[in-house]
Amino acid sequence: MKPRRVVITGLGALTPIGNTLRGYWDGLLSGSSGAAPITHFDAAKFKTQFACEVKGFDPLDFMDRKEARKCDRFTQYALVTTDEAINDSGLDFEIEDKDRIGVIWGAGVGGLETFQNEVLNFANGDGSPRFNPFFIPKMISDIAPGLISIKHGLRGPNFATVSACASSSNAMIDSLNYIRMGYADIIVSGGSEAAVTIAGIGGFNGMHALSTRNDDPKTASRPFDKDRDGFVLGEGAGALILEEYEHAKARGAKIYAELAGGGLSADAHHMTAPHPEGIGAKKVMMNCLRDASLKPEDVDAINMHGTSTPLGDIAETNAVKEVFGDHTYKININSTKSMTGHLLGAAGAVEAIASVLAIKNNLVPPTINHHTADEQIDPKINFTLGKPQERNVEVALSNTFGFGGHNACVIFKKIA
Repeated sequence: MKPRRVVITGLGALTPIGNTLRGYWDGLLSGSSGAAPITHFDAAKFKTQFACEVKGFDPLDFMDRKEARKCDRFTQYALVTTDEAINDSGLDFEIEDKDRIGVIWGAGVGGLETFQNEVLNFANGDGSPRFNPFFIPKMISDIAPGLISIKHGLRGPNFATVSACASSSNAMIDSLNYIRMGYADIIVSGGSEAAVTIAGIGGFNGMHALSTRNDDPKTASRPFDKDRDGFVLGEGAGALILEEYEHAKARGAKIYAELAGGGLSADAHHMTAPHPEGIGAKKVMMNCLRDASLKPEDVDAINMHGTSTPLGDIAETNAVKEVFGDHTYKININSTKSMTGHLLGAAGAVEAIASVLAIKNNLVPPTINHHTADEQIDPKINFTLGKPQERNVEVALSNTFGFGGHNACVIFKKIA
C-alpha cells in the first residue's frame, strides 16, 4: 500500500506567552518573554526563582470543579488545547467514524505535582496511608490521551509517548505513521507538561540545568548567546489535528500544512548531556529529510531545540552545519524557547505549531535575548534575532532532543 499523506487541519495552544492559538502566535511575533517570578509555590529558597508559567489559567473556565479535581494540571492543559484544536479543525465527530479517530499524546513527566503533593501529605502525616483514590490515575502520563478520548468518544489508537523533551514530537511521528499505514484517518496529537513545581524546579536545580538569572528572568532564556547559563522551565500544551489528506479534502477542511516526515535517533552517549559532536542530532535530521523525500536545500526554516544551555546550543548548531552545509546560511533558524522557555514533553508540539504557522504566514518568529555573540557559534548563521522575518517558507523543520539521548525531528511543507 502506498503511504497516505498526512496534513494538519486544526491547532490549539496554551503557553506562557499566550493562552490560545492566536495569543501564542501574537506573543511569538511580538518577541514576548514568558519568564517571571514563580507563583505556583514559594521559591524563595530555591536557586532558581523564576519560570515560564501559564498565566491567568483557571480550569473552572473550561470544566466543573469535580472534573478539575480529578486531573493534574498537565491533563487540564491537554483537555483545553485539544478542544481548541478540534474546534479549529471544523470536525463534527457525530458524523465521523470515531473508530477511525485516535489520540496520541506526549508528556515527559506527567502528573509530577500530583505525585509530589501526595507524598508530601504522607510524609507530613502519622504514617497512615491516606492516599487520594485519584492519585495514580491523575499521575500517569497516559491519562491525558485517555481522558481526551473519553470526552469525545474517540475509539482509535490511544496512548502516550514518553521520551523526555522529545515526547510530543514522538507522538506526532507515531500519529503520522499510524495514519500513513491505515490504522486511523484522524489523530489528535500533541503534548502537555506542568512541571513548574517544587520537585520540578528542585530536581532540575540539583543537576545545574536551569538558569539562575534571578535578577533578570525575562532575558534568562538566551539561546546561542555567549552568556547563556541554562534553560528556563516552561509549562503548557500544544495540540494538532493530523488528518489523512484525502479525508481532509473530501470534507473541505482548512489545511495548514503537510506533515511530510519524521526522524528518530539516539545519542547513545550520556544520561543528560548531548553528544559533543552532535552525532544523534545530525542523524535525526538526515533521517527526517529522507523520510519526507526532501533534500537539505529544500528547507527554509528550522526551529532549533535551542535550550540556552552551554553545551546543547553548540552541538546542535554544528550538527545543522554538517547536514545543511552552505545552505545553512540561507535558512532562517530560530529558537522559540527564548520566549516560551522549555516546555519539556510539550516542547515538540508548541514548536511544531510555530513552524506550521511560519509556513502558513510566511513569517519566521524571532530568537530574542541575544546580546553577546559566542565565538564557538558561526556568526554567519541567521538566527532571526530580535524580530520576525518575512520570507516564503515552503518547508520548516523542528528539532527536539530529550534526556536519555532521545532525538526526534518533524518536517512540515506547504500544500501546493
